[in-house]
Amino acid sequence: MMRTLLLGAVAVCCWAVSPSAASCDQSTRTIMWTGGEFQWPCPSTKAIFKSSGRYVAKNIIATRAQIYRDEAFVAMPRFRPGIPATLARVSLKSRGCQASLLPFPCWSQQEEGNCRALQSVVDIFLDANDILWVLDVGIVNTLENPVRRCPPKVVAINVRTGKVVKVIDLSALTCAASRLQYVVAEYSPDGRCYVYVSDAATRAILVFEVSSGRGYRVVLPKAVTAGCARRDVLYLALVRQSCGATTLYFTYLSSSRLFAIKTEYLRRGSAAGRVQDIGPKPAKLVILGTDNGAAIFFRYEGQNEVYRWDTNVCFKAENFAPVYRGQNCFLATHALADYKRGRMRVLESNFPDYVAGTVGCGAVQKLPVIQSSGSNC
Repeated sequence: MMRTLLLGAVAVCCWAVSPSAASCDQSTRTIMWTGGEFQWPCPSTKAIFKSSGRYVAKNIIATRAQIYRDEAFVAMPRFRPGIPATLARVSLKSRGCQASLLPFPCWSQQEEGNCRALQSVVDIFLDANDILWVLDVGIVNTLENPVRRCPPKVVAINVRTGKVVKVIDLSALTCAASRLQYVVAEYSPDGRCYVYVSDAATRAILVFEVSSGRGYRVVLPKAVTAGCARRDVLYLALVRQSCGATTLYFTYLSSSRLFAIKTEYLRRGSAAGRVQDIGPKPAKLVILGTDNGAAIFFRYEGQNEVYRWDTNVCFKAENFAPVYRGQNCFLATHALADYKRGRMRVLESNFPDYVAGTVGCGAVQKLPVIQSSGSNC
């Protein structure tokens, strides 16, 4: 099922990538790496992981990222066996062409089968207080033979110190059929922190108020799935207006329309009648992220051009500004703010080839700069 959903969001290129493809572009500071080359504690540790099958470089791919100062934090879901770490950091100041990964917050937090550690991170979100919210679905080997190692959870990590400050067990808010995909977080006007997680399988948004430890499910209207052949991917995008209000935009990949709800209603747990129909989508679109302001970045299914939409104007094709085009066979999986430099980047890779198993030595992953994003970051 997971393989079907992934293939539904990409167009397979079947282009094998060699290590020489991982070159660097010093003029735009594009950070690139092939497969997963880690900073190991020592050579013997690497040898043990390789010989035991716990490290297979070509099975590793980063799909989500967040930037803090001179580092990018990347989520590497355990789609296949041989992924020694599912959350890592990469230096944006790397001088070489091949960046290396350092498990975050540490190696001990990556142990598969240890429910105190991270099992499979599918999304991450960095909030205004430098807390990285990590969505761990607890299921590994999702492209081959899915195995549930641990209950799903959200882990909060202070990126300045690397300390885990909160673990949210989502077991009480989910069921066996749940399929958790995206996480965002915000602070209410009174300073309380709220975490929102999309559950595509049950047509719901999970809401968790951190300080009280109270969580609940907000079931979305049936209209949200209109036109969907199946409940495939439920995207979330948290948008902040200049007035300070926040709105959560959401849509299924297969849905014909985009929806939104003001987060004040989610915080109250009173979403009935509050969901707005923003309008029809020109085609299936993949929401990539926001600029932490009013802009949403997206691409159309299977296409490598990234667009920016200012949510202050109507949701119409004439208001979608193209801001980036990737190379053939490369698709963006995340658009993210590089606050220190006041610009946007995208995380892109030959993800279609990874899904098809045709990456050769490993998938090529890049963090290029969006040159003209009109970003508010």
